[in-house]
Amino acid sequence: MESIASEERARLLDPVDRISEILFGLIMAMTIVGSLSIATAGKDEVRTVMMAALGCNLAWGLVDAVMYLVRTVTERTRNRALALTIAGADAQTALRLIARALPAHFAALVGTEELEGMRRRIATAVGGPATLQPRDFLEALGIFLLVVVATFPVVVPFLLMDDAIAAMRTSQAVTVAMLFLSGFGLGRYAGHTRPVRTGLYMAVFGAVLIGIVKALGG
Repeated sequence: MESIASEERARLLDPVDRISEILFGLIMAMTIVGSLSIATAGKDEVRTVMMAALGCNLAWGLVDAVMYLVRTVTERTRNRALALTIAGADAQTALRLIARALPAHFAALVGTEELEGMRRRIATAVGGPATLQPRDFLEALGIFLLVVVATFPVVVPFLLMDDAIAAMRTSQAVTVAMLFLSGFGLGRYAGHTRPVRTGLYMAVFGAVLIGIVKALGG
């Protein structure tokens, strides 16, 4: 168990967090790019929309990173408060508190002996105040970069192609492909026997989203 926990912690972010941030960035960028009227768009209009997409994802990435830090320190403070309560309670109360704090699917697998072992470790492991660590800021930076980097596959076709219509089609195709890869990655992480199906579901979702954006004037 310790080796598994160490391996999970060694990752900057877990796969769900990484893929989720990429999806957020993709959808946000595609929504803004989809607002471009390609029939009448000139270079100035295209440039304005590209900058809007990048600026929006910069802002979203910053907010998401800050909220990650807020969520991390809040959860850490809450867990420390719970640990202090458990450490100061009698044995039976402490066991009930621990069992209540465990996820339901995990609590069903542990008995009194395991709970008692947790109680003893908690009683001796309560440390100083819950504070943010350097790694937390590194993970927040990772979240920010994932959201921002996800913008570029959407906007690069407009930077490399003079034909706005062809650039829009290419951008949409790249977005759907990335949605498929993201869904495939989520499927593999979840242990699905057919992660390709998850990827296809995600790609269909992307295609539907692009269709909605176009119907709204993209």
